[in-house]
Amino acid sequence: MALPGLAAPLTELKGVGPALAVKLERLGLFRIEDLLFLLPLRYEDRTQRVKLGALEVGERCLVSGEVQLAETVFRGRRNLLVRISDGSGQLTLRFFHFSRQQQAQFLRGIGVSCFGEVRKGPIGLEMVHPEYRLLRGEQGSASNDTLTPIYAGTEGVQQGRIRSLTDQALHIMAAAPPQELLPDAVKQKLAVPELAAAIRYLHRPPPDADVAAIMAGKHPCQRRLAFEELLAHYMSLRNLRELARSENAIALRDGDALITKFMQSLPFELTTAQRRVITEILADLKSPHPMMRLIQGDVGSGKTVVAAVACLRAVGSGLQAAIMAPTELLAEQHWRSFSTWLEPLGLRPAWLSGSQRAAARHESLAAIADGSAGLTIGTHALFQEGVRFRQLALVVIDEQHRFGVHQRVALREKGVSEQGYPHQLVMTATPIPRTLAMAAYADLDTSIIDELPPGRQPVQTVALPETRREEVIERVRAACRAGQQAYWVCPLIEESEILDYEAAAASYAMLGEALPDVRVGLVHGRMRSAEKELGMRAFNNGTIQLLVATTVIEVGVDVANASLMIVENAERMGLSQLHQLRGRVGRGKVQSHCVLLYKPPLGQLARSRLAVLRDSNDGFVVAQRDLELRGPGELLGTRQTGLPDYRIANLVRDAELMPEVQLAAESIRQSSPAIAAAIVRRWLGDAGRYGKV
Repeated sequence: MALPGLAAPLTELKGVGPALAVKLERLGLFRIEDLLFLLPLRYEDRTQRVKLGALEVGERCLVSGEVQLAETVFRGRRNLLVRISDGSGQLTLRFFHFSRQQQAQFLRGIGVSCFGEVRKGPIGLEMVHPEYRLLRGEQGSASNDTLTPIYAGTEGVQQGRIRSLTDQALHIMAAAPPQELLPDAVKQKLAVPELAAAIRYLHRPPPDADVAAIMAGKHPCQRRLAFEELLAHYMSLRNLRELARSENAIALRDGDALITKFMQSLPFELTTAQRRVITEILADLKSPHPMMRLIQGDVGSGKTVVAAVACLRAVGSGLQAAIMAPTELLAEQHWRSFSTWLEPLGLRPAWLSGSQRAAARHESLAAIADGSAGLTIGTHALFQEGVRFRQLALVVIDEQHRFGVHQRVALREKGVSEQGYPHQLVMTATPIPRTLAMAAYADLDTSIIDELPPGRQPVQTVALPETRREEVIERVRAACRAGQQAYWVCPLIEESEILDYEAAAASYAMLGEALPDVRVGLVHGRMRSAEKELGMRAFNNGTIQLLVATTVIEVGVDVANASLMIVENAERMGLSQLHQLRGRVGRGKVQSHCVLLYKPPLGQLARSRLAVLRDSNDGFVVAQRDLELRGPGELLGTRQTGLPDYRIANLVRDAELMPEVQLAAESIRQSSPAIAAAIVRRWLGDAGRYGKV
């Protein structure tokens, strides 16, 4: 009987019916080939048997012996107890879930091999629900020839079943190995083996394998697979970029007078970095192909002004621009800023959000549809069904890391018209280390605003235990008496029995009582939009001196008079989030301070995290440490949205591979387009996930 191919569905394997196939899909397994890339989480050494008389409590090991007794007992619940002996000692196997047929297998004198954790039981040492097999005279072959892999599991699929399926997949691979797609020159440079050899080694390592290197992801076999996976994702995003460059967009060449008038009206001078990035953007917008550009800039570097110039290019060309922010608070902040800047030029931005009243929403939708709204600002509601732009020429996405790759592609499709795609400008205030940016944003050209406006002083940061709260409150009182304003940030809105974070509502009450001469306000995510707007406006105009808030104020809030930031439970927040919060102060001429309150004792990880913030105001330094401590999923917000989940590669561990990935990708895409397409298809499926090949 002919073996199925690696591209065949899993139902072609022995023992896989429709029900099991559905369970395997939860592990991302659809084809036989997928099993080859489901690498073990860890390994157990079952190559050597341990004598029963030498067992130690807590040890996970392989043992064997003859059945002396099998009986069902009732001690609170039904138990099957099987006592085995090998002449050196005895061991009890305990089962809580078993069938009558299973019990009948344990005949007196039959050999059994089992693996599990040794525990102390009521009648001696025991194993609870060990993996086992009956030897029936094969006791000599009870041990394994390779280390035993432990795979990621899902409900209803036991380890033995996954190992059996991977055995079948490896057998099929041996008969018809997958095509070797990496060029020999790349493999030699990396000093890595062929694909099939790497796969077999990682699934069934020999007893003398360097398990520590495998678990650290540093083994040549693992680097071989990680490299090809990173290569597939990188080339997929590059394909998306090339696709954009080959498609049409409206070349935006007008609006110079409007832009000049706007820049002259600003009450401050643009930095050299802002002017450089504006030049790059305006050059892109003149192209008849869609711009796809990312602006990176630290908190307070002035990205919004740069985005305003880009929008004026579209509006000045008689077309439309849209700015999307991830939260209503940030979108409202943009709407206020743009209204202040543009109304003197005769332009009034339209506003659109999910919580808008029906009449106001209807008015905004009509203005967007007939083109009278040259600039529209809002949340993701901008791209929902029912929103029709007359001619959308530019999309600006703020805090890009909150949306992810899939949303970026979806927004691009939303704005398509007979004249092509809209230009896209995405911004992030989370500086991204270079190697991570290569992997996450390979479809975008990148501009960096690496300069803060003149006169900005670095925020001085201290970390204090919560036992010094009274001192911090006095510091707030002194700042407010001096005419300054302050933030007091708490992670939760209400008291929680599960998490002992300080709640914003409790802190608001406490601070109102402790500071009767200070005007205290409260803003949090559960408030209605109108309530938040009132609170923020009161803080903006100085009616509120101390704003107690949750992390909804993490981005976008810009009050120059605020010079003091207090963060509760700072030890439980990520570095990038703390850096964003710190960036809400330091926007005026007065020296600003950030106080990180923590609950002692501090663990080593929390201590090192707070030390980074205390020692550096550089967002790129903070982001690099955050990447090392928490990983790319947290830094880029992919838990919510959408960087791809890598099956084998790790963007932190394998960052050193990215420069070589970049070189190999350009070489393969130019010299062997068919090979490039095959690599993307192997790892991302026929759709290529992000871009056509």
